[in-house]
Amino acid sequence: MAANAASSKASADTSSVNTKRAKASKQVDSATDLDKLIHERTRLALVSTLAAHPRLTFNDLKSLLSISDGNLSAHARKLEDAGYIVCSKSFEGRLPRTDYSLTEAGRAALDKYIKHMEALIAAMKAP
Repeated sequence: MAANAASSKASADTSSVNTKRAKASKQVDSATDLDKLIHERTRLALVSTLAAHPRLTFNDLKSLLSISDGNLSAHARKLEDAGYIVCSKSFEGRLPRTDYSLTEAGRAALDKYIKHMEALIAAMKAP
């Protein structure tokens, strides 16, 4: 009888391990589904900053993110091409002004990214 109980416990342990492995495998697959455009550190910072501020100038973003003109321009262009941010150019007096803001598509992409990351973290913490 004790042998049956031990065998049953071992079977349950094996089943539990297999379930955890399957769950971990699903998490890895899920992790590869991240939005690679937003997942890049600088673009994530750019989108997150614009989510917190309705409109920022090029110089404000450059200062907040501590990046060069070229880096900001390159990353902003990729996000603009994807429809995640919008760039508007104008003049203040004789000085050019470039403003950026997050689009609805950009906010939706950021929300989806955050939910995805939260789900991955929760799954990794689950027993």
